[in-house]
Amino acid sequence: MKPGILSIDIGGTGLKADVIDDRGNLQTERVRVPTPHPSPPDVVVAAIVEMVGSLPAYDRISIGFPGVVRDGKVLTAVNLGPEQWLDFPLAATLSKKLGGHPARLLNDADMQGYALVSGKGLELVITLGTGFGSALFRDGELMPHMELGHHPFRNNKTYEDYLGDAHLKRVGKKRWNKHVRQALDVLYRLLHPDRIYLGGGNTRKLESGLPAYAVVGSNDAGIEGGAALWRKPAKPAKSR
Repeated sequence: MKPGILSIDIGGTGLKADVIDDRGNLQTERVRVPTPHPSPPDVVVAAIVEMVGSLPAYDRISIGFPGVVRDGKVLTAVNLGPEQWLDFPLAATLSKKLGGHPARLLNDADMQGYALVSGKGLELVITLGTGFGSALFRDGELMPHMELGHHPFRNNKTYEDYLGDAHLKRVGKKRWNKHVRQALDVLYRLLHPDRIYLGGGNTRKLESGLPAYAVVGSNDAGIEGGAALWRKPAKPAKSR
């Protein structure tokens, strides 16, 4: 078997990785460790290097990161420590630490979206975890990244304030589910997407009653989407 793609999903709660093939199929059982806290870049990078040591051979690296990224560097990292991560060259650093293999970096919701969308129409991806992530696709093409989670939602609070893990723990599952449904209604009226996909670890806390246009995706999508960063002949989406 030829070397695959090391796909890394960085979250505020957990770090996950596996080696995938060019179609995004997992080649073994994914590995996961808790995200270190505090989470300065050197500590997170060291945890990733140790975590992936037992995985099969790979010759490329895809990285999903929870924040705004561009040209292989981190611009924002609200849930990991914003000041320490500012302009950190994560792609180049992990490439160097992991044998010099080329690495590409994308927002984690964007990367997850590649594994969820059908490629037809306007499709919105929402991730529910430590924070609130989002990605928008039109006919399978990734649109410019928006940090929708930090936009006002209601009562001068953001989507992340209402739908992030801290709020879930504070108000309980029933009330949090009500806020999820309210947010879906607002986002549908704003964008009129053909489909909204829900991903992230807290989707397991969702109850019945979601609107017909909302679909819960696979928990492995954050890893599987890493294949899209290396697809040919299509040019990989530029990191945002």
